[in-house]
Amino acid sequence: MSGDAIPTIGRGRMRWIPRTPFTLAFSFLVVGVVVLLAFAAPFVAPRDPQAQNLVVGLTTPNSEFWFGTDAVGRDVFSRTIFGARGALIGPVLIALGAFVIGNVLGLLAGYKGGLLDAAIMRWVDLMFALPGLLVAIVLVGVLGSSYALAVIVLLVLTSPFDTRIIRGATLEQRSLPYVEAARTLGVPAPRIMFRHIFPNILPITLPNAFLNFAFSLVALSALSFLGLGVGPGSAEWGRMLAESRLLLFDNPMAALAPGGMIVLTAASMNLVGDWLYERLADRGRAR
Repeated sequence: MSGDAIPTIGRGRMRWIPRTPFTLAFSFLVVGVVVLLAFAAPFVAPRDPQAQNLVVGLTTPNSEFWFGTDAVGRDVFSRTIFGARGALIGPVLIALGAFVIGNVLGLLAGYKGGLLDAAIMRWVDLMFALPGLLVAIVLVGVLGSSYALAVIVLLVLTSPFDTRIIRGATLEQRSLPYVEAARTLGVPAPRIMFRHIFPNILPITLPNAFLNFAFSLVALSALSFLGLGVGPGSAEWGRMLAESRLLLFDNPMAALAPGGMIVLTAASMNLVGDWLYERLADRGRAR
């Protein structure tokens, strides 16, 4: 399966990562750990992520500070743990929002057709024509740096691509005998769309939400890296990477820890989505 999220970011199945039972199990482990840390960060982190220790200053990893400290003495390990919150909340909101908007508009466009389909697809074509990440940078930069605003902008930019995918799947289902039979029996159009067609396109829509999560995480981290997401000093992986990039030769873990978590989480979500697509598709063929 392949899809689109932000126009400037390529998407598709991560075939460059061999999907063995080990890599799949590791992907589920990474996703589970990130979710756990997002909810249990205050109980797991050994220190306050914002607490500065100017006496300690910048240190390399040791027995007291597992990932060392940054330039103002903040514990990198604790900050990486708290960064899981921002890595989960924003991408989940974008993925769920795009899932709902994309499915509703895609089903309407694919099933109804006519002027409604034309209006929805012209909006989708407009979004395809725009350089999405550049638009996000400009809007967030003009309207003010805000994590919430970045999430809203990325949601608006992601939804049209889900709409196009769902519309194509709906067009394929619309001409099948079970839909024609439901029409003949006088089943209302909303019931046909959401009770009959939607379950049959779920093998496409649900894994695509996982891909949206992965690429939303990368996009939000990129905006934060540029200073257009969370505020300075926040325990967010993209922001941490930006603030620690000059510390690579003094404490490499200050930059490698948040950067590695971005890569691991995004890749794991992509692999889980790929696995979910194959499982749902195989179940649909068996049914």
